[in-house]
Amino acid sequence: MNILLTGGAGFIGRWVLKRLLEDGHHVWVLDDLSNGREANLAEFREHPGLKSFVKGSILNESVLSDLFIANKFDICYHLGASINVQDSIDDPRTTFNNDTVGTFYILEQCRRHDVKVVFMSTCMVYDRCMDEKGIDEAHPIKPASPYAGAKIAAENMVLSYYHAYGLPTVVIRPFNTYGPFQKTGGEGGVVAIFIKNKLAGKTLNIYGEGTQTRDLLYVEDCARFVAEAGYSDKVNGEIVNAGLGRDIAINDLALMIAGDASRIAHVEHIHPQSEIQKLLCDSSKAGRLLGWKPEVTLEEGIRRTEEWIRATNLI
Repeated sequence: MNILLTGGAGFIGRWVLKRLLEDGHHVWVLDDLSNGREANLAEFREHPGLKSFVKGSILNESVLSDLFIANKFDICYHLGASINVQDSIDDPRTTFNNDTVGTFYILEQCRRHDVKVVFMSTCMVYDRCMDEKGIDEAHPIKPASPYAGAKIAAENMVLSYYHAYGLPTVVIRPFNTYGPFQKTGGEGGVVAIFIKNKLAGKTLNIYGEGTQTRDLLYVEDCARFVAEAGYSDKVNGEIVNAGLGRDIAINDLALMIAGDASRIAHVEHIHPQSEIQKLLCDSSKAGRLLGWKPEVTLEEGIRRTEEWIRATNLI
């Protein structure tokens, strides 16, 4: 198939690109590099399936129009977004424009050219999990940050195009994804930051009490889920979760990575109002509709991520 992948130079986007190329598709990547890195695409530069990398914004309608007119896309995997919660609190306009308005521009092109949309949302739209059954797609949502609010608004637009126009669309909500190629700085994920600090001999700082839990999904499992959501008509018009199905307190995660409680410290939370105390995924719908289930354990995923950070000298 011919596929447009927005945000393809980002952390998850890079792995989705790898998966799509392995599956034999032709892929065009659109990324403005505000969060992604062109280096993430380096190993695919000579791959015959990577047709083009376009440095451009989803907010530039002329760039989008040219892409859609020139290439008959079958699917658009829309991962391009602002993803930082604190940034959305500090500067909600940028997040709203990128995540909501940008998604609208993508939808309009896909409607005109009859292209399926796979929209990458987030587990951050959910209210806290109250039990051990986990969060399914019917769980209450709570826009505790402008990031979550922008994603919910975009989700509603994506689903409206399914109901109003019959456009095949799907909203996917992966839980906290980690793995190789994730940034290890302040804007990275908790696993990458903890591993980097451990290897650099630094303290692992935890926001708040550290009792908050996360369901951590290894990035290759996530990429497989993203790809499969595009391939299957069974999820059209649906919202679908993906997660490990196991949550871990940040305190326990830090200890697992550091192996030494004296290396761990607690600091004041930078955005306590948008903290979700418990995140645990019920991804049974993905299993039922896509035959998807996670394959990489947390321990194995952390081992692979640490190995990559060591090998790339990101300390």
